[in-house]
Amino acid sequence: MFRYIIRPLLFSFDPETIHHVVFRVFRLVCAIPPLLYITRKLFVINDPRLETTVAGLHFPNPVGLAAGFDKDATLFTEIENFGFGFIEIGTVTPLAQPGNPKPRMFRLLKDSAIINRMGFNNHGVEAAALRLKEKRGKSSVIIGGNIGKNKITPVENAVNDYAICFTTLFPYVDYFVVNVSSPNTPGLRGLQDREPLEKLLRHLCDLNNKEQKPKPIFLKIAPDLTESELNDIIAIVQETRIAGVVATNTTISRDNLRTDNKVVTEIGAGGLSGKPLKNRSTEVIRYLHTHSGGSFDLIAVGGVFTPEDALEKLDAGAKLVQLYTGFIYNGPQLVKDINRAILKKRSNLSL
Repeated sequence: MFRYIIRPLLFSFDPETIHHVVFRVFRLVCAIPPLLYITRKLFVINDPRLETTVAGLHFPNPVGLAAGFDKDATLFTEIENFGFGFIEIGTVTPLAQPGNPKPRMFRLLKDSAIINRMGFNNHGVEAAALRLKEKRGKSSVIIGGNIGKNKITPVENAVNDYAICFTTLFPYVDYFVVNVSSPNTPGLRGLQDREPLEKLLRHLCDLNNKEQKPKPIFLKIAPDLTESELNDIIAIVQETRIAGVVATNTTISRDNLRTDNKVVTEIGAGGLSGKPLKNRSTEVIRYLHTHSGGSFDLIAVGGVFTPEDALEKLDAGAKLVQLYTGFIYNGPQLVKDINRAILKKRSNLSL
């Protein structure tokens, strides 16, 4: 039904416009008790065999919603009713910012992909913290806080932006993701270089260690890093002792796309997500897991469209998987199908 009726209807509208429409529908469904009951019966699987512990956090299942969908923490209490084990809000920045000019999100239907150059559009970290404070009592879902820097902040001052976001969100999220890998904020990816990255992570770790109960910190990296750069990431994660890595963000590559090159060129800059990212994302997960000796935890994101895609990433060394573009293309049934596949595999392994 979703693929043949609902998706064609949704995809007949501008991607960013329909994103806001879907938010309203989710709110409506979850505000009406009979519809909420049906939704949970359709999509939520409660089974102790799906429970997963990562970085000291207990996840009811290993399938999460990636950052970018609920940027401002406006819908997480509703989204958890569609079967997710955790939700990552953000990316948030210290100050509210509008992001890049529209249009800034484009579907590549032939590739089951999306190109976006949103540019960290968000209401600011204070607004997100206030929403989390108001709503956390209504929800037990694990929340990750994805943090970044404002566009106007010089790269050399980026540490301050991340520190503001970290301190402001600390009481309200369960873990943090340091986003230094979006291609849509000028200079941001330069923070993945060894010296600035080590400086940034050490500062956040110092802030974290001052808290009575420190929280897990993950680093979100680009899929476009070389082996040498991945080796630097491994060394830095091990040296700073952060919890792990989220791999991967969107790619700037446009290789092997089915969409006409003229169309892709006209779209222009932005990060590519979806099926074309699947193999590279898995390669990065496998490389990090193998070359680190499994010394830190990995959260996989990128090109997860089927249960088999998710299992492949878990087999490569990930502990958790996240959805974004696959969720947009395939709907909430994908969450349930992945959890079923994981449950089946874990049940077979226990025999």
